[in-house]
Amino acid sequence: MDFIQAIIIAIIEGLTEYLPISSTAHMVFASSYYGIQEDDFVKLFQVSIQLGAILAVVALYWKKFFDFTKIDFYMKLALAVIPALLLGKLFDEMIEEVLGNPVPIAIVLIVGGVVLLFVDNYFKNPTVFKEEDITVKKAITIGVWQCLAMMPGTSRAAASIIGGMQQGLTRQAAAEFSFFLAVPTMLAVTTYSILIKEYGSAETKGYELMMEGDNLKLFAIGSIIAFVVAIIAIKGFIGVIKKYGFKPWGWYRIIAGAALLAYFTMYK
Repeated sequence: MDFIQAIIIAIIEGLTEYLPISSTAHMVFASSYYGIQEDDFVKLFQVSIQLGAILAVVALYWKKFFDFTKIDFYMKLALAVIPALLLGKLFDEMIEEVLGNPVPIAIVLIVGGVVLLFVDNYFKNPTVFKEEDITVKKAITIGVWQCLAMMPGTSRAAASIIGGMQQGLTRQAAAEFSFFLAVPTMLAVTTYSILIKEYGSAETKGYELMMEGDNLKLFAIGSIIAFVVAIIAIKGFIGVIKKYGFKPWGWYRIIAGAALLAYFTMYK
């Protein structure tokens, strides 16, 4: 992977991580297009630059994350992330296999788009308007919904937001709790990928891959770009869902998924 490819993938990560359109799908499609998807560092890079996107949420909602008087906020996030951590470790190898095949990811992208076309009509009467009103039970339930995103192409944001709306949250409250929940979820995944997970037949750890060649520079640049772009994307996303709901994202997923399905079926 060269610097241009790293920049493009980082921009994709920043734009799509917090939108209900699957950042994983978009990065897999981009790396597959460039023919670098099978490279071990590319696999690590696609996960590790989430660090930049994580910091974007913390920067935007710093008052929430650094208000240590509200222990219940941290408790709800800690409990909500447990299902994803347990199932993620259990299905890690199966997820890796799917990541190597863009076709099923494109199909899931389309199916998820159809769901988003109707989600606004299905959840019309919210009862929870702010994070403080989310109970521990609701938080854990949303965490279980988030596990649907283990199928690449589903979108962690889409799964957790729909889960939030199913639990009575407004669009904005569901989206913001999805942002908050992303921080411990992606921090855990990034830490595991860098410090624990082994790559390739040589069983190289992620941090060892980082030290090879220009990889550390690529990681640093990718994380910074993901951070900046994610801040812009988060601000824009809240405005769009408040005004238009989730239909625009549904149509986008269907169109993008169909185009990518056609491309990878016909030319790959």
